[in-house]
Amino acid sequence: MKKTIMLIACAIFTSGLVLAQSPKIGWINSADLLQSMPEKAKADSDISKYAKSFQEQIDIMMKEYQTKGQDYQAKEKTMTEAMKEVRMKEIQDLQNRIESTQQSAQEKLQQKKQDVYQPILDKADKAIQAIAKEKNYDYIMDKSGGTLLFGKETDNILPLVKAKLGIK
Repeated sequence: MKKTIMLIACAIFTSGLVLAQSPKIGWINSADLLQSMPEKAKADSDISKYAKSFQEQIDIMMKEYQTKGQDYQAKEKTMTEAMKEVRMKEIQDLQNRIESTQQSAQEKLQQKKQDVYQPILDKADKAIQAIAKEKNYDYIMDKSGGTLLFGKETDNILPLVKAKLGIK
């Protein structure tokens, strides 16, 4: 009888340990979430309009570049060396301006994307954090990127590792 009670007690104790150690893990495909958010369509439209304005400017510059290049080729034989030099410098300067404008446009477009998407990403992150806490998830993984989106702060071992290394 004593053995039976002891076996039952051991079984209950070990099953309790197994249950206590199993973390609750959820996952989400954040790309699908982002795609389904209504704010993303407006953001994409705003970014597209912004990019189009740069592209129009670059297209105008490219047409000017082509026109100057064709004009140079057509009149090259009748130009003096000094005139050829001046025209070549104009064409090279225009090419440099085009390249500079393209680089600037890429940088500004990247910044615009970040500015426009950040509030949307923050909203999604807040919703993920809220669901994780409401449903008692220990961890939420992003299926699309394989990253951890939520982890209980109590599972952060940084303070322990810093202590082990003697870092304050």
